[in-house]
Order: sequence, then C-alpha cells, then structure tokens
Amino acid sequence: MAPRAYWKGYLKLSLVSCPIALYPASSSSERVSFNRINKKTGNRLKQLNVDSETGEQVEREDVGRGYEVGKGEYLQIEDEEIEKIQIESTHAIDIDSFVPKAEIDNRYLDSPYYIAPTDKVGQEAFAVIRDTIRDKGMVALGRVVLSRREHVVMLEAFDKGLLATTLRYPYEVREATAYFEDVPDLKLPKEMKELAAHIVDSKATKFDPTAFQDHYETALVEMLRAKQAGRVIQAPKPQESPRVINLMDALRASIGQESKKKPAAASTKTRERAAPAPAKRKSAR
Repeated sequence: MAPRAYWKGYLKLSLVSCPIALYPASSSSERVSFNRINKKTGNRLKQLNVDSETGEQVEREDVGRGYEVGKGEYLQIEDEEIEKIQIESTHAIDIDSFVPKAEIDNRYLDSPYYIAPTDKVGQEAFAVIRDTIRDKGMVALGRVVLSRREHVVMLEAFDKGLLATTLRYPYEVREATAYFEDVPDLKLPKEMKELAAHIVDSKATKFDPTAFQDHYETALVEMLRAKQAGRVIQAPKPQESPRVINLMDALRASIGQESKKKPAAASTKTRERAAPAPAKRKSAR
C-alpha cells in the first residue's frame, strides 16, 4: 500500500516544473503513549471546551480563534479571514537559491520530508532538478505552505528522490551568548588534550542508527508487560553520583578502561514491541 501524501503540489526551478508529493520522513507513532483515564472507573476521559469565565461547556460550532491583544481581551478571527491570506507558494515549492549545505546552521533544521514525483509525465523534469542538485554538491532553498504556515525548505538529493527539511526562521532560534557567557576560556595542557583525543580515537566508529536503543521506551514496554502479567514492578537501584577526582587521573583511567573493552557488534534486530491491552494507542491531547 502506497503511503499517503502529506502535501501535493509542484516543484519549480525557473520555468521547469513537475507535480510532486511530500511525505513525512519521521514518525513518533510507534512510541508508547498513554490516555488520560478516570482512576476510579478505568474509563477514558473526554476533553471538554469550557468557558474560562462562565464555567459552561462550549459546543464545537461555537469554538473559534482569538488573538490576545490585552489581558483577557481577544481579537476574534474567522476561518474565512485566514483563508483569504494568499501566499504565492501555497501550491508549489519554488526553488529560490542554492547554497553549500555546510553553511546552514544545524539549529535551523526542523522536520524532514521525502519528495517524489506523482506522475510519469513529470518524472524527467523531477530527475533533472534532482540530479542538478546532486551534481552541484549543494542544497536548494525554496518555500512551501504546510498547515497554513509558510516554511523555508532545504532540498537535497536523496536516493531516487529528494529530502526536504523545513528550516526554522531566525526569530525561532535562540542566541547562544547568554548560555555560554560564564564559560571561561581555558588554556589546556597538551598532555590532557592528547589523552582526551586518544579516548575519542578508541571510540571512533561509523554512524549506525540501528545500534541506537531507546532505553526509556524499552523500560516502559517491560513495565507494561510486567503489569499486564500481574508481576510486581521493581524499582531500579539508585545510581551512584560520579566521583570528583583529579582530571588527569580520570583521563588516564579512562584509557585503561577503554583498552580492556572489545567493540560489541551492533544489533540490527528490531526491538520486539509490547502488546499492552489496546492494540493501537493514541496520545490524549
């Protein structure tokens, strides 16, 4: 079964265009999630819209949008007014420029999406744009409207398609100065830096996401299995806080510890999922 497109439109490079579909490249739906329930009855709770002043429940058709212009004062906005806002990139990703990927600050990277052509007629134009991006060794920057908001997207060749990553705007990225202003500039001894570099070299490997394990998710699954089976859930032993010792001694001891370890083969087996009571879980919002 083909995946459902999140957005459909056109990809444009100057006068070259082709119909495309955009699909989310990441998902959190496989994470363990919980519903809010009544602890006395075990029944799931429903969320109700309640007027903050009168305390009365508001029917769905009376729920609208409001922009706060003062304390407790809202400017009411209708859906029709928002829909009247016309943005040029509503139905197209228009490539504006090309830049080296290394120039894009990682703090601006947001959400990834796959882009693929949607019909045979546009496949050649799509391939031209994809291969040009790949051959130039750069990424393309364009604009797209998703959920009524305009986003800047970074496009790069990926497999037989394109990988689009939405970028944050400057006002969404916090400046680092305030967080690091109290960090002093230190002149580190040469031996200390060499010891640290040796530890890094001993841990150097190739990036393999299949070796990643979400330990908290695994613990949640085991807890659900134990509870469903009626077993007593044991609390983990408290971890000891790291001892504060001489830094040079710690570096030398770390090298000795790493030299004793043998690199473990990365497991590529997919973690077995638990089967708690509800087969499909949805997060309560």
